[in-house]
Amino acid sequence: MVIDIFGLARQPRCFLSRSPGKNGQKMPLVQESRQAQVEARTAVIAPKVRRFLLLSLAVLFGIATVLYTVLWIHYIQSATPDAFLGIDAEYVGDALVITRVDPNSPAEQAGLHARDRIVAVNGRALSTQNPFYDAVSRGRPGDRVLFEIQNAGTGDFLNVGAVLEPRLNQSSAFTSAQRIAAQLINYYQIPFAVVALAVLFLRRDSLHAWLLAFLFAGCITGSPLASLLPLVHPALRGFMLAFMLAFYVLFPAFFYWFFATFPVPSPLDRRLPRLKYDLFILGCLTLPAAIWAGIAASLDPVSAFMRSLPHALVAVLGYGYALSGFGLGLVSLIWNLFAASDEAARRKMRVVVWGNVIGFGPLFLLVFSASLWSRSPWSLPFWIWGVPVLLLGLMPLSFAYAVVKHRVLEIPVLLRRSARYLLVQRGFLSIILLLAVLATLLLASWFSRKYPAQSRLALPLGTGFGVLLVVSGTQLHGRVRQQLDRAFFRSAYDARVVLEDLAAKTRSTTTREELDGLLRQQIDQALHPQFTTLYLASNDGLLKSRRAEFPPLSCDSEFARELADRAEARDAESLDHFPLAAPKPECVVPIVAPEQNRLQGLMILGPRLSEEPYSREDKRLLLSVAMQASTVLRSIGLAETIADRIEADRRVAQEIEIARQVQRKLLPQSLPRLTTFDYAGECRQARAVGGDYYDFLDLGEGKVGFVLADVAGKGMSAALLMANLQANLRSQSALAVRELSQLLQSVNRLFFENTEENRYATAFVAVYDDQVRRLTYANCGHNPPLLLCADDSIQHLESTATVLGLFKNFECGIETVQLHRDDLLVLYTDGVTEAASFDGEEFGESRMVASLRADRTLAAGQLVEQLIQAVVEFSPGEQGDDITVVVGKVS
Repeated sequence: MVIDIFGLARQPRCFLSRSPGKNGQKMPLVQESRQAQVEARTAVIAPKVRRFLLLSLAVLFGIATVLYTVLWIHYIQSATPDAFLGIDAEYVGDALVITRVDPNSPAEQAGLHARDRIVAVNGRALSTQNPFYDAVSRGRPGDRVLFEIQNAGTGDFLNVGAVLEPRLNQSSAFTSAQRIAAQLINYYQIPFAVVALAVLFLRRDSLHAWLLAFLFAGCITGSPLASLLPLVHPALRGFMLAFMLAFYVLFPAFFYWFFATFPVPSPLDRRLPRLKYDLFILGCLTLPAAIWAGIAASLDPVSAFMRSLPHALVAVLGYGYALSGFGLGLVSLIWNLFAASDEAARRKMRVVVWGNVIGFGPLFLLVFSASLWSRSPWSLPFWIWGVPVLLLGLMPLSFAYAVVKHRVLEIPVLLRRSARYLLVQRGFLSIILLLAVLATLLLASWFSRKYPAQSRLALPLGTGFGVLLVVSGTQLHGRVRQQLDRAFFRSAYDARVVLEDLAAKTRSTTTREELDGLLRQQIDQALHPQFTTLYLASNDGLLKSRRAEFPPLSCDSEFARELADRAEARDAESLDHFPLAAPKPECVVPIVAPEQNRLQGLMILGPRLSEEPYSREDKRLLLSVAMQASTVLRSIGLAETIADRIEADRRVAQEIEIARQVQRKLLPQSLPRLTTFDYAGECRQARAVGGDYYDFLDLGEGKVGFVLADVAGKGMSAALLMANLQANLRSQSALAVRELSQLLQSVNRLFFENTEENRYATAFVAVYDDQVRRLTYANCGHNPPLLLCADDSIQHLESTATVLGLFKNFECGIETVQLHRDDLLVLYTDGVTEAASFDGEEFGESRMVASLRADRTLAAGQLVEQLIQAVVEFSPGEQGDDITVVVGKVS
């Protein structure tokens, strides 16, 4: 997963269009939906990962910056070594060539002479000057140092020893004013570090804040370090060199990038948008040198490599890069001032412009002029370089003033709680950071003294312990911050308590109207905006407010997609194409369904009555309320859906109950009277309505028609077809006496024409003549009815025709059977014989016959009840099919 840390690639996405797949083909909608779900989950996770990465980078940068600043200030205070050897030397190749030996010095007493080459110190070869620094520059008076030298006269290699002596105190050539100025210069880095880290920790998600922090880190590393390296602890020397070189060489690139884009892109940047990236890439080409120097803990390998390059090439690239970065950066800054659109914008920029021109301009001109004469600016008279360095302090001070007074970086916490808040609440974090740096230094110093052979591990171990302390302290800070707010910033504490309480209360709301009223009431009480309104998404694709003065907004607009993508509280002026102009909104908080990346609503707040802006803490709490509101809206939507479904189910159930009652009315309500035939029937449906059907038709003249049919399928569709079949049979029942075959052919034709191709019915239709006890029947694909004769023999009334409604051409045969006294006629559907037990065994014809034989002395109605009861007991689970039985008993 790629995290866009500074939001440089935020583009609105639209999930309605198909994305190209492999070979240019369109992705299927299902795959697109899955991709959208993945992106929605990523949209939820990504902000958390981004915040964690930014905080981690800010903490590491803060520790490194504070550590470098503290070390530089410490070593500049003791810039003169305690011990004295008495030589001047120049490092050439892998040796120190002595250029001068002081008379009566320890070096002269040891026999060192000018032009001698020192090749090793205390047994350590001079691949860098570090062995000399560690033994001599960091040595103590009385230390004996062993030198391996190559004699200038004879070329022989000799070992000589020298005892270091205390350095004599020399009276300072500085006047009182110069000493005071020098002390101020020694601490010039502190304002840069304070402003850089304060702005960075308050606006970690702002690219401008990071550029300003890196720019000020370049100002911090601009102080000379080479003269202090001999005094730096070996475990810290690599870190200081790497930090100094990394930010020093990138200083011009960051200088131009920041001023070319702050507060808006300058006319120069709009004309040459790639220039800032080109300068940055050019500066990054020297980063391997910083890494090399850090690993070697020395500038010597890098210096040797630079001397091996053509001097003209190095000079042209170096001066061109520095002049381009610094010069064009100042041009962009001044150009932005004159290109500002109104007086308010110019007023914001004026302090920054003059602070940087006066603060940085003189030092820039001094360094540039000294370079033209190939001189170090620090070798000039004190006040020539001292005044520009003192003026350099105007840079961080002007930025601090512009941030607090004119909000050039939109840091609402500074404005809302002023310097007191910064000192009290942020001071706790500062204490943690300083303790971490102090712990790093102490642990590194102790480790290097305890284990001198492993001194290179001292700094990593100390840094790790410092980072652990910072992480633990930030966890404690969350608890301490609440107590600080309660003690010093009661209004902020009250606002947070109200909003946190609101986040809990929203979970108990059950309607949109209740949620709207609760949110507006509590937010007004906590933050006192001039107005608050809640927009909620409706089914027509619009965001609608209950307040008439706020017009509907489109859910598909560009600003809505931007809010849904980022899912964070935003200042209204930072949103492109925001449609509301009046009443003027100030803070917009999206309510987003995270799993769908869809905008559910908006909370829009007007300016606060106190004219204070909404701080990052306010927006964080508002976003927490919005997340709770999102959950509540999903619950309300689900409840509304369930309520609609319950209502729909209720209506369907009501309609089915009516259908059941109608279908029951379609079954025989009375029995035509017969003297020689006792008969009864019952239909027990598996659902409210079904497809089984039986009927008794009064045909007159002592004749009764018996019908048992089973429509394919179950439920409502089968019930409707059953009603259709019953209507057809009853409307033509007069034909049953004379032309039963013709009746069924007519019914088949109507059924075939009025139903789907896969719809059909099995049916058994018979006419019983009461006078002669004769049964005339047609079996259209139905289960063969059983005729249990008085002598216990069984006769099956097999099919005489195919099923009804499946074929257009229908031929029907007619059969006749003579019944006798005590014969039983049983008509049934497959719901009887196919009823299954828990073991999967079917009830079957044999059990049906056994049940009838056991109870054949009962009346027909009782036989029907006993048979159905036997089926139900055999298959006690959910009824799988309609059960219909008709029993006739000859008397």
